This record gives sequence, structure tokens and C-alpha cells, in this order.
Amino acid sequence: MDVVVWITAASLGAWLWLLFCQGFFWRTDLRLPPRGAVEPGDWPDVCVVVPARDEAAVLPDSLPSLLAQDYPGRAEIFLVDDGSTDGTGEVARALARQHGGLALTVSSPGEPPAGWTGKLWAVRHGIGLARARGPEFLLLTDADIAHAPDSLRELVAAARAGGFDLVSQMARLRVASLWERLVVPAFVYFFGQLYPFRRIAAKGSRTAAAAGGCVLLRTEAAERARIPDAIRHAVIDDVSLARAVKRSGGHIWLGLAEHVDSVRPYPHLADLWRMVSRSAYAQLRHNPLVLLATVLGLALVYLVPPLAVGVGLAASSASTVLLGALAWAVMAATYGPMLRYYRQPLWQAPLLPFTAFLYLLMTVDSAVQHYRGRGAAWKGRTYARPDAAPEQ
Repeated sequence: MDVVVWITAASLGAWLWLLFCQGFFWRTDLRLPPRGAVEPGDWPDVCVVVPARDEAAVLPDSLPSLLAQDYPGRAEIFLVDDGSTDGTGEVARALARQHGGLALTVSSPGEPPAGWTGKLWAVRHGIGLARARGPEFLLLTDADIAHAPDSLRELVAAARAGGFDLVSQMARLRVASLWERLVVPAFVYFFGQLYPFRRIAAKGSRTAAAAGGCVLLRTEAAERARIPDAIRHAVIDDVSLARAVKRSGGHIWLGLAEHVDSVRPYPHLADLWRMVSRSAYAQLRHNPLVLLATVLGLALVYLVPPLAVGVGLAASSASTVLLGALAWAVMAATYGPMLRYYRQPLWQAPLLPFTAFLYLLMTVDSAVQHYRGRGAAWKGRTYARPDAAPEQ
């Protein structure tokens, strides 16, 4: 039992380090200033770029919220129909005629060339159209994101007040189905653990990340960082974008959203599995040694505590039970704020080891798919390598 005790003690030590030394990642109070707290004297021009591929099903729940933005300055929407086969462009035009509001331009860039992911090629096309208007800011938002009427106003006010080149909000994902309730809050929790939000905003910190569903980007900063050309092959485009902006001297911010929501459903475990596994191995830079370290790390941090409690009870080892229970308790306590943010019951917190085990399997599956040549997939395109040409 001595080995088990030492492994369990290491797990507890890891949790104490995460609790106090990982940028207080578990806190969920980093939000934009409330409306009206800080507003600029003049409102700059903004262009909204929406890459959309086969999004006809979700556009009725998202696009009207962009058209209805209550923004005092000049704003215009560019929806880039990236080779859709479901009438995405036609649906967007019909919604614009029905709802009115901000001006909407729908265009298509054609198939992406070798070395480009389809989404970033669409973003490049949209930014090119937007730059002709000379906006101070670009809002990059996904087609499944619904914004409150004052979302754009709040983003611009926060960027101006804080002197930020990039302001991003992690959209609140849907938690309606059983699997969404179990997996989605943990997804955001793990993201915050990898990229503590407070470190992202700190000048001098190397931590950089953004949430691709809602990114307000200063046009000057985009040009300085060569966005999106510098990240044209990136599968995890939001994190890559934030890194490029920060490396070029930009000041960035990321926080949780109050009124920016994803309307995309993930009703089944298979849907969530595909969402995670499509980019998990890319997050590890396709490195098998990093994969091995990740699997061992996930096992030590998330699986050891409940297993230690079970083994300790079976072997009547009070020290093993105590250490495992303490590590499990710290884990559940750090997960509690995220569950409250997603309005989920706190009794789900002790289930985090099970969810982490699912993520471990998703990560391994992502690597298996990569080595089978299937690579990351997005909307019918597959990217087998970081420099691979998109395939249909």
C-alpha cells in the first residue's frame, strides 16, 4: 500500500497546486463590465465576419440576434457562405429581409487552396471585404452564436476602456440533454485550466487564448499579426489567433459570457465526442510523448482520487482513503463554480472523474484517427496534417 499512498499523495499535491498556483482557473467571475459602466465618447465602425458552412439549421436562432444589435456606431455584417450545400446563403438573405436591422452581405470565397483550413479561408475572405469599409474593429463570430442586443456595444466599450487589441467571450454552450449537462461544463472547466483567463489578460504573460465564437479584434492588430494568413493551417484557430496577436505585441482579454450563447445542439454523446476528438490531438501538437504525458497526467489528477478511496476502503488503509477523499473534495470544489455558471446542480461535481475519463478516451481516439489518416474534421472537410490541403 505504500506505493498507492504515495501516488495518492502526489494526486492531492497536484490538486493543491492547481487550486492555488494555476491562475485561480476555477473562478468564474471574470466578465465584461456591466452595460453603461464604461462607454467611449465616440463609437467606432465595426464589421462582423461570420464564416458559415452548412448552417441553415441554426441561422434562424442566431443571425437575427446579430441583425438586431443595438450599436450606436456604424456596423455591418459579412456572412461568408463556405461552400454550403444546404442553402445557408439563401437562408441568411431571407432572414435579413424578414428582420431588417444591420446591413448584411452574403458572399462565397470558393474552395480553399492547399494549406488553408476552410473556416480560416472564409474568415480571410470576410476580412478582405470588411477592410474596404475601414473599420476600427472586426467581430469574428460563428454562425451558431446568438448575441444579446447590447453584445457588440459591450465588447467595443470593454476594448476601448481596457486598451485591448482582442476581446473574446467564451459563449455559454447549450446544456439541455443529459450528455450536454455532463460534458459541456467540464469542457469549459478544462479549457480554463489549460488557459487561465487571468493570465491571458496579464501583460508579460505568455498565456494566450480566445474563444472563436466571439472575438472582437482591432483591425490594426489583425494586420500587425497577419491574421488570418499567419494561422491559415490552424485547426484550433481561436487559440492560434490569440497567440499571434499577443506575440505581435497585442493586449488580449478572455472571459465568460453572460449573454452570448451557442445554439448548436449536441444531444448525444457521439456529437460531443466528435466535437472534442476532432482537435484534441492537434492541441497536443500531434506529439505521441505529449499524448502519453497527458494520459498519465489525467489519470493521476482525476482518476486516482476516487480509485484511491475505493482501494483504501477495500484494504482498510485510512491514509489512502483520507488522501484520496481530500483530493476528490478539492477537485469537486473547484468544479462547483463552473456548474453554478451553467446552472447545474452541485451534486454533479463528484462525477468529474467520470467525465475526465471520457475526455481521456476522446483524446486517445483523436490520436488514433490522426494516425489512421483521418485527421481533424470540420463540416465535411478533413485535415490530416497541419499543412495538409483540405479534402472534400
